[in-house]
Amino acid sequence: MHMSNSIRYVGAMDHEIDLFEGQYAVPQGVSYNSYLILDEKVAVMDTVDAAKTGDWLENLNRELGDRIPDYLVISHLEPDHSGSIKILAEKYPDMTLVMTDRAKAMLPQFFDHIPSVIQTVKEGDTLSLGSHTLHFVLAPMVHWPEVMVSYEESEKALFSADAFGTFGPVDGSQEWLPEARRYFINIVGKYGAQVQALLKKAAGLDIRMICPLHGPVLKDNLGFYLDKYQAWSSYAPEEKGVVVAYATFHGNTGKAARQVAQMLKDAGEENVVVYDLARDDMAAALADAFRYDRLVLASTTYDGNFHLKMEDFLLHLKAKSYQKRKVALIENGSWAPQAIKRMRAYFEGMANIQVCEKSVTIKTTVKPETVDAMKEMVSELMAE
Repeated sequence: MHMSNSIRYVGAMDHEIDLFEGQYAVPQGVSYNSYLILDEKVAVMDTVDAAKTGDWLENLNRELGDRIPDYLVISHLEPDHSGSIKILAEKYPDMTLVMTDRAKAMLPQFFDHIPSVIQTVKEGDTLSLGSHTLHFVLAPMVHWPEVMVSYEESEKALFSADAFGTFGPVDGSQEWLPEARRYFINIVGKYGAQVQALLKKAAGLDIRMICPLHGPVLKDNLGFYLDKYQAWSSYAPEEKGVVVAYATFHGNTGKAARQVAQMLKDAGEENVVVYDLARDDMAAALADAFRYDRLVLASTTYDGNFHLKMEDFLLHLKAKSYQKRKVALIENGSWAPQAIKRMRAYFEGMANIQVCEKSVTIKTTVKPETVDAMKEMVSELMAE
C-alpha cells in the first residue's frame, strides 16, 4: 500500500489471534503496522509480531526491490512490534537501529546479541534520509517507558507508535471510533497524563497524516481524532449517558438492573447501555464506562462480598484511573446483603467519583418497596 510516493505500508494483518495481550477479544483480528520510507537513505519504521514475520518480510521485500535498509527506527519494544527486529538485523547487518536510550537498555531483555550498530536519540534529535527528515519526540509511558514517536517534516506524517491505534483491520473497513475507544481505554487508559504531555507536543506540529502501529492510517479530519484523545486522556466523559453493569447468579439482580435501565429511558435518558459482566465483553463495558458520565452497578452478594465478575470490573475501573463520574449502586442478598458496602469502598479510592446517596437493596426478588427505592435512585442519578 502506497501512502505516498516515498512512504509505503508494509505491515501485516493477524486474523488468527483470538486475544490481544492475552485478554482483549479481537474478533476482527489486529494489524501490526510497519512502514517504509524510500529516499537517498531507506528507513524501516518498526517491525511486527513474530507470528507474522513471514508476511511482513514478503511485503517489505516487494517494496524494497533491490534497495537495502539503512535504518530501522524502533518506536516501541512490545513484542507485537519488536518481534521481527533480530531477523531483520541479521538479514541486513549494516543497518543501524535507531531508538531511545531506554529502549537500548531494554533490548537485551528481548533478544540475545543483535549484530547491528545502535544509534540512540533524544528529544528533538533528527535523522535526515535525503528529502525526508525524521524528528524524534519522546513519549514515555504511552504506554511503555521507552516509547518515542517520529515526525517526518516533508510529508507531515506522524509515526505515532501505539497512540491512535485500534483493534481490527488496517483497511478502514470498520468504524474507527468504537474499537479505538476500546483500545485506548484498555491499553493506554491508565496513562492519561503522559498522553496529555504527548498531545501538547503534537499541537506544535503540522500533522497531515497519522501512522499508528495498529489500525488504519489517518488522513482526513485529524481534529476529530485529536479531540477524542484529548477527552479520553483527560478522563472527561464523551457524552451524557448511563452504563448499567450487573453481575447476577440466578437472574434476579440482572432483572432489577434491566428494570432500572428502563426507568432511566422512561425518565428521558437517551443513552443507556446494559452489560452482563459474566457474559459480555469486559473491555467493551469498560470503554463505555469511560464514554458516558454515569454508571449503575448491580451485584449479588457472594461470600460476604460481591460477585467476582463485579470485582473484576471494579479492578479494571480502578486500574484505568476511572474518575469524574456519578455512580449508583444496587445489591442483592437473600439474608445478608453486603455488595453496596464493598463496592462503595472501591470508589473511595478513585478521584472525583460521586456515589449517589440513594441506593437499592434487594432481598432475593424485587418487591414494591424495591421499585420505590429504584425510582429514588434514578431521580438522584438523573439530577444535574
